[in-house]
This record gives sequence, C-alpha cells and structure tokens, in this order.
Amino acid sequence: MWTLAGQGWWRGRALAAWVTEAARKGLLWPHLAPARGTAAESRAPDRCYRSADRKEKIDMSCFPVENTRNFSIIAHVDHGKSTLADRLLELTGAIDKTKNNKQVLDKLQVERERGITVKAQTASLFYNYEGKQYLLNLIDTPGHVDFSYEVSRSLSACQGVLLVVDANEGIQAQTVANFFLAFEAQLSIIPVINKIDLKNADPERVEKQIEKVFDIPGDECIKISAKLGTNVESVLDAVIKRIPFPKAHCRNPLRALVFDSTFDQYRGVIANVALFDGVVSKGDKIVSAHTQKTYEVNEVGVLNPNEQPTHKLYAGQVGYLIAGMKDVTEAQIGDTLYLHKQPVEPLPGFKSAKPMVFAGMYPVDQSEYNNLKSAIEKLTLNDSSVVVHRDSSLALGAGWRLGFLGLLHMEVFNQRLEQEYNASVILTTPTVPYKAVLSSAKLIKEYREKEITIINPAQFPDKSKVTEYLEPVVLGTIITPDEYTGKIMMLCQARRAVQKNMMYIDQNRVMLKYLFPLNEIVVDFYDSLKSLSSGYASFDYEDAGYQTAELVKMDILLNGSIVEELVTVVHKDKAYSVGKAICERLKDSLPRQLFEIAIQAALGSKIIARETSNKD
Repeated sequence: MWTLAGQGWWRGRALAAWVTEAARKGLLWPHLAPARGTAAESRAPDRCYRSADRKEKIDMSCFPVENTRNFSIIAHVDHGKSTLADRLLELTGAIDKTKNNKQVLDKLQVERERGITVKAQTASLFYNYEGKQYLLNLIDTPGHVDFSYEVSRSLSACQGVLLVVDANEGIQAQTVANFFLAFEAQLSIIPVINKIDLKNADPERVEKQIEKVFDIPGDECIKISAKLGTNVESVLDAVIKRIPFPKAHCRNPLRALVFDSTFDQYRGVIANVALFDGVVSKGDKIVSAHTQKTYEVNEVGVLNPNEQPTHKLYAGQVGYLIAGMKDVTEAQIGDTLYLHKQPVEPLPGFKSAKPMVFAGMYPVDQSEYNNLKSAIEKLTLNDSSVVVHRDSSLALGAGWRLGFLGLLHMEVFNQRLEQEYNASVILTTPTVPYKAVLSSAKLIKEYREKEITIINPAQFPDKSKVTEYLEPVVLGTIITPDEYTGKIMMLCQARRAVQKNMMYIDQNRVMLKYLFPLNEIVVDFYDSLKSLSSGYASFDYEDAGYQTAELVKMDILLNGSIVEELVTVVHKDKAYSVGKAICERLKDSLPRQLFEIAIQAALGSKIIARETSNKD
C-alpha cells in the first residue's frame, strides 16, 4: 500500500510545516476545518468564549457569581424537556444547528431506544445578554416518576427551574410532583408552555390551569415551540432576569457538593460538582468529608455539553472534577469536598432514596459472578438510588437483592447492565418491602429490633411470631379527562385504594388523590389506567409510610416441593385469585415432560389452587 511515510515525505521541516498549515486551513481534510461565521463566533466578543471555540482551556474567572445562573428543566414525560435543551444548546452556540439534533443530552443507549430521559445531564452555556457574558448551567432531568430522585438531586445544584407544560395535554401528574419538589427547595419557577405549534394546542387553557393549581400568574408563562425554536430566546432572557445568582463566595474555603458521578476505567471516578464556596484547580489537594481520604485534582472543567477542561472552577459554578478516585465506593453522591488543611462544615447532602420495589438478580452462569459484581458496583455509582443486598438461592446460586424506585427503573437498570457491561442476568419477580411487628421478647432479642423489614418473601415470618403485618402505602395522584372518572374510580377500588381528594383543574379535567397499597400498583396498574382512559390519564405517586394489613405468605409447589424463587406475599382477600393466576401461567410456561406435574398454590398446609401440566 502506498503511503506518505513509505516515500520518506515526513523528513523535511518545511514539508511538516506545510502539512500543519494545510491541515489548519482544511486543505487536507476539509470536513475537519474550523467552521467560519458560526453562531457561536458571532455571539462571542470576548476572549473567554473564543477560547471555548478553539477547544483551549476556558478562563472561568471571566464569569463572576453575579453573571452565573444555575437552572434545571423539569416536566412530565414527553412534554419537550430534551427538545428545549437542544434549542438552548443551539442558541448559545454549544452545538451546531443541524436537523440531527434530537435529544443531544440523552447520551445513554437505553435513552435513545426508549425515547425517554433516565439520567440527569449537565451542560454549561455561554450567552451574551445586553453586552454582558453570562454562564448558564443547565441540567436536563428525567420526567418519569421512577427517576424523581435524579430530579431532587439536580435541584440541589440550582437556584431556579423551567417548568415545561405541554400546550396540548396541559398539567399532568408528574408536573405537579416536580413543581412541589422545586417549591419545597425554594427555587424560582419559570412556567414554560411548550408545543404551541400543535393543531390542538390551547395555551390559554393551560395558562389558567397553571394559575389555578400552582398559583402562578398567567402573564409569567412563556409560550414557545421547542421543536420549531419559536420564542425560545425569551426563555434565556427570563433565566437571566428571574433566576437569582448563587449565594457563593470565592474568598471562602472550598466547599463542593458531589451531586452525580460516573466511572471511567482509565481515569477513575468523574464527579459532577457544584461549588458553593471557594476555588478549585488542577494540582489542589482535596479531602472527602465522607471518607476523609485526600486526593490530588488531576482535571477540572465544564460540560459544554462534552467535557471541556478549564484552569479553575469558581464559587457558584457547576462542572466536573477528576481526582484519581479509583474505587467506586470512594465517590459518595451527596459528599462534600474541601481543600486539604482547610476543613469546612459539610453540606447537608441528600436524603437516601427509599426503594419501592425489590427483585433478586443472579448471574446466568455462576462463573460470571465477579464480573457481574464489578458491573453492579460501577452502575450503582452512576445510579445511587439502587440499594444492593447480597443474597443466595438454592436454584440460582449466589446473587443480590436489589431495591429500585419502580418497575421502569428496574427494567432500565437491567438493560444498562446488558448494553454497557455485556452482563446477562436472571431477575426474579419484583416484590415490595413489608414489615412485621414481632410478638415475643426472645424474637426481638434475636432480630435486635421489634419491627423487622422483609425484602425477600421467602423470609416472611409465620403469623404465630408476629402481632401484626404492615404493608407500604403510597399517595397516588391521577389526572384524567372527566369522562373516564367513573371507570378509574372502580379500578382504584378494586386495588384496595382509599379516596382522599377530588378536584377539577379546569372544565373537563379532574385530579384524583388516592391512598394505594404499593403492592397493588407496582406491576400492572399503570397499564390498566392507560387502557381505561384511552391513554389520556397520567399517574404519579409518593411514599406515604406503612399501614396494617392482613398479609399471607403463598408457597408455589411443583410435585409437592416448594419452589423458593416463586414464593410471594399477598393480601388475604386476594390469595385465591393470585394463586390461581400463577398456577395457570406456570402450566402454560413449563416445558412438557413424560409425566404429569402438579402445580399448586398453598397457604401454609392448605392448598388453595391447582393445575396439572399435560404429558408430552
């Protein structure tokens, strides 16, 4: 093969200089030549921004605290958060304006495939407003209830939010939940009515809903079309005018909050940090308040939306930090970082996530146990809401009991394990955590507490050992067109729910509040709700503690032998119907044998349902 090197072309200095100059002008590889006259260049009069274009290190000292704004975009699923983020990135020159810009901040394969955001993503935008250069730190958040922990964490690094509402669908259940997360965090809220270009859009109706439900004046709403880019510039102007700058001071000792992190096999832990005080730069020695370990900072920078190294990060700014943390357990989300020999009061951090659903996870082949263990550790660093307990099973071997925030969260975690770490796993049936109040002093001494939590149905204690069982309950919010109200009420009653409130948010939309047993909604409630309401109803829930319940442990027997992996906990009133359904499904699923197999559901020694598999 003929090459330049083969002909000895690279020996002369003059030729090397020509190649360098030709490459810079784009004569050798035109598609790599720097673009001229881009939006970014036209909006970048000072040296700070031009350096970002050339991929040199940005001087972050050009952005004092007064010219910094930290904000999140929050909304219900599919109301246009990521599309709005794309337009903001284009408008500020962070990305080129092309037709291929669709959900640029959704970087995970699972996000691309499902069309939803599951991971909050950060981007630093540079924007010129009235002759001043502003640094706008944007965090795009997920919209599904299962990822609300991502939203609450992102809000800790912000002073304001854009609350996006669909002009066609109006306020939905997750819109309400996200509003109250921002309201409780005392953040400035800018309502944005999106999709005004749609044929059935009714922004005036949505404006009235926002006024009634959130008590925000209608004239504060910004009407936009993120898809077409209509009026998006007024969103950036509102961010600068209405969101306060961070209350931070560069002269104080460093205090940085780790609000997210990822693991890179070459560089170790990459921590996303929000600086509440002080300055951090490469070479600084920092200490983790959680582990008390000291590290040397290898790199600091901002995400623009890709990693862009900087000389320093200053108080009030949001960026990333690499400090040679090689072990995934060293980067604790919610940790405070401070300079060596300059200890500070740690920041409050985050409330730990409360798992709603537990499932057993086992490697398909036990020889893959250590590889799967390493993959779970790295993925839980990036998704800190997953709770991990070691577990083992007679049939499936050594594994883990994992706690998730919901079924979608569980599915996404499993999909990420397969895609990012090439891991094949077996997942058991999801269950919810129950509690039991022990009856005797001997048992209390054995368990070291009176009230025990049961995350594995196989360990559910016998009725003779407890005074009462407790099941988790959630406060559910359903928003639906009023013509479906009757059907939805019947569905809720069938799921043992208790109605707490009912309110009309406009002439034809109702907001219902119910107290649900978590076990009743965790598997198929959402599908049933969508089916009954022709897809128009939306659902969201929040934890509401525990309540007393008549629970029983149901064993599944195959030819008289209990299968531990199929044991389940059910309410006494639903035991027969659940047992019969499991037996019927097993009959259809089990491969045919040369002999009959008796499939039975039992409460203690009492058989309540039976099916017999057909012989081959």
